[in-house]
Amino acid sequence: MNTKSVNRLFFILGLFLVVRSVVAQDSNVIDKAGKPLQGNGLKNRSLLYVGEWDTRNPDSQKMSPIRKGKVVWQHTIPLHPSPVVNQEFDDITLLPNGNIVYAQMSGAGIITPDKKLIWKFDCPPGSETHSCQPIGKDSVLMVLNANPAKVLIINTATSKTLKEIRIPTSTTSTHGQFRHVRMTKTGTILVPLLSEGRVVEYTLDGKEVWSVEAKSPWSAIRLDNGNTLISGDWSGYTREVDPSGKTVWDLTQADVPFKLYNTQTANRLANGNTIICNWVGGKKNGGMGRYYSGV
Repeated sequence: MNTKSVNRLFFILGLFLVVRSVVAQDSNVIDKAGKPLQGNGLKNRSLLYVGEWDTRNPDSQKMSPIRKGKVVWQHTIPLHPSPVVNQEFDDITLLPNGNIVYAQMSGAGIITPDKKLIWKFDCPPGSETHSCQPIGKDSVLMVLNANPAKVLIINTATSKTLKEIRIPTSTTSTHGQFRHVRMTKTGTILVPLLSEGRVVEYTLDGKEVWSVEAKSPWSAIRLDNGNTLISGDWSGYTREVDPSGKTVWDLTQADVPFKLYNTQTANRLANGNTIICNWVGGKKNGGMGRYYSGV
């Protein structure tokens, strides 16, 4: 990929970064040619920030709505609510009414701006969830890492399971089965099989209708042009493939002047730019991340 293409990307590096630290570093952000990237950083941005495995706060995980560069409120959960249970915020969506839908590995929930938990799902023993997508009114699409593995559609007003779709997977490790699962505009579901190296599209009846090979896929979304945008987690790539499976755009370590660790999510903006989350756990790079912006 050429330098011009790199300059049209937005990067959020380090999912657990602190917003004020990102703002402080923004003036030092450079492109592949060593020139400062254009843009005003995060100082006047509104966004929803969430991180996992922040080693500076080892006892809690945190979500933070940001309005014009300022933290509006925060919600935390304990990293280890009990000796055998881990929690981490893996998926998060801000609804139009200000409520937040999230997955936290041990379960999922919906929280209001005044921090009232209005819906909660607890994963059964031996299972976990890393994905919870709001779909329509009072419904969410969840994936349950379990044996057998399942995608669930749940009515959050009644807590009734509306649909259960079993997903075939050959891995015996529930943790290694899935991360984000997404419903497309046509009502199918995109399931990245993390350990098996495939992204598979299913109908709500569980019929496979499309697939593509993709090493360690963490997330996959269907774009408006019909292509699919895939994030390769520890393999360090972001890739757009067409319906035939051909790669039409990608970003790898060779394209950027900084370290790609775990590229876990990517989203395509209306102007054609792409936001990529490059997560790094522990204390690599001093436990900090940077925000890269382009035009």
